Amino acid sequence: MLSLWIPITLGAAFCQNLRSALQKSLKDRLSTAGAAYARFFYAWPLAILYVWALYQFGDYTIPKVNTTFLLYCFAGGIAQILFTVVLLWMFSFRSFAVGTTFSKLDVILIAIFGAILLGDTIGPIAITAIIIGSIGTLFLSFQDTKLTLSGMARGLTEKATLVGLLSAALLGISIVCFRGATLSVETPHFIMAAAFALAVNLIFQTLLMGGWFLIFDKNELRKVVREWRYAAPVGIVGMAGSVCWFTAFSLQNAAYVSALGRVELVFTFIASVFFFREKTTWMEIVGILLIVCAIMLILLE
Repeated sequence: MLSLWIPITLGAAFCQNLRSALQKSLKDRLSTAGAAYARFFYAWPLAILYVWALYQFGDYTIPKVNTTFLLYCFAGGIAQILFTVVLLWMFSFRSFAVGTTFSKLDVILIAIFGAILLGDTIGPIAITAIIIGSIGTLFLSFQDTKLTLSGMARGLTEKATLVGLLSAALLGISIVCFRGATLSVETPHFIMAAAFALAVNLIFQTLLMGGWFLIFDKNELRKVVREWRYAAPVGIVGMAGSVCWFTAFSLQNAAYVSALGRVELVFTFIASVFFFREKTTWMEIVGILLIVCAIMLILLE
């Protein structure tokens, strides 16, 4: 029998792929930070509506809030926002390509942080899959950034390398904290646990980033509201993806979910080849094959 977390994760990866495509329409209308904020700004009302619908029609009780749950939500929300900030900072470095490559190692860090913070353990097959998938992701990153092995070796001592690892660590911490939030909320129903954790997290992130924009960049905040025709679909699709991610995290080790979530890169590759007729390189093909191999190993595990 197919475990429930698997199709949910595949749905999350598909929504994330679609959200990324929609965000391209915001490239000339909002800054990168503004586009990131649109995800939260237009998603939080839907998250509250989702919790209400589960309560009203699904016969689920509203969970009780505890300190552990709030700490996981706030830590995860802040880490995710800082991840975006650090990622933007990394592009200011001359050797940003090296940093970008190292930022792709988040799944390995998710496994480490999950073991430390939540006691989540993974088997040898999954460890092998995560390593293979990470290597495949690095191959794709080499292609995207036009980075060579010699260039990567020269950039190991650059500040961008540490910044790239920092961004991967922040993303890993946020994902593990989101799983921790779904596990610590006081409800026996995993669907409500995921929905409630998502709603609290989105409200917190919307208020935190909104406050920053009010103080430092009111004009960008106005743009987020003014460009609602283009920004709202990003928030809606992002909300659908987040529901899937949080639900999967409530059911399975975050490292497994994130490793399987790499199927998003396969979706992107298929779209680029069959829909956009883009040429592929041997490095892309090798990277995709390694990721597919890793996904099959995760499913076997």
